[in-house]
Amino acid sequence: MASKKVVMYTDGACSGNPGNGGWGAYIEIDDKKIELSGSENNTTNNRMELKAVINALDYLNEKRDIIIFTDSKYVMQGIQEWIKKWKTNDWKTAQKKDVKNKDLWVELDNLTDKHSIKWEWVKGHSGDYGNEIADKLAVAQIKR
Repeated sequence: MASKKVVMYTDGACSGNPGNGGWGAYIEIDDKKIELSGSENNTTNNRMELKAVINALDYLNEKRDIIIFTDSKYVMQGIQEWIKKWKTNDWKTAQKKDVKNKDLWVELDNLTDKHSIKWEWVKGHSGDYGNEIADKLAVAQIKR
């Protein structure tokens, strides 16, 4: 199957919601430690959380076993619970409204199909080493 396990920590941040946003990802692959980050104007915290995971997964160029740590309940619930229903319901919520951030959910769904992923929620700002790095990367992008 896949080669050695990859550990990812992802985070998004926004100054205002909407406002200037940043995303960060800290990735441990074999003996390498990789930091990724980026920013967008006029965005939301949820979009930045999704962009962090998308860019972290997009960084990989081969199938891997991955553990993704995120402090976003939106990302966790979306990918583990809601997305199956959204796809069945033509990307509509239970209230028959369009799914917010559909473009990013579709992209994330396509990327997750390429890997074996275990999702883990971590409490933000609780001293978790990888989450703190991802948070610092995201916040630094807002200030650019």
